[in-house]
Amino acid sequence: MKSIFTLLFISLLVSCTSNAQKSKKENKDMTDNKDKIVKTDAEWKAELTDQEYYVLRLKGTDRPGDTGYTKHFEKGTYVCRACNAQLFKSGSKYESHCGWPSFDDAIPGTVDFKKDNSAGMIRTEITCTNCDGHLGHVFDDGPKETTGQRYCVNTSSIKFVSAEKK
Repeated sequence: MKSIFTLLFISLLVSCTSNAQKSKKENKDMTDNKDKIVKTDAEWKAELTDQEYYVLRLKGTDRPGDTGYTKHFEKGTYVCRACNAQLFKSGSKYESHCGWPSFDDAIPGTVDFKKDNSAGMIRTEITCTNCDGHLGHVFDDGPKETTGQRYCVNTSSIKFVSAEKK
């Protein structure tokens, strides 16, 4: 029985960690944003919940599942939970069945791409251009009819702003 659960967990992990996305920015670390938000760890800890701090500042990962924004499909915009920068429009969100919110594109200029060799694989990390908050990773197994990309995003790193509230 343990081997079945282990096999299921490994297959879920593999499905959410395919080969790293070769973005048009080719993992360029874009650090030329003059308006970048810089805060101390103490300031971030005071503003974020423990889980948000773990994900956004320590590059942690939410547990996979159908909670949070994974099954959320209202019209609006997803913003960085740390700095409120707009990151993803709801029209780019889709159900990838990987256990995390998935988008096929980001709002241009809002996400930086960084090579990530952690966890025994090569991936492309995505961070908020405005505050360097860790959002998740991008993979090249997204919808072929759109961008072919899957921005696999932690719910703890984003919040939703309804189109009706704008």
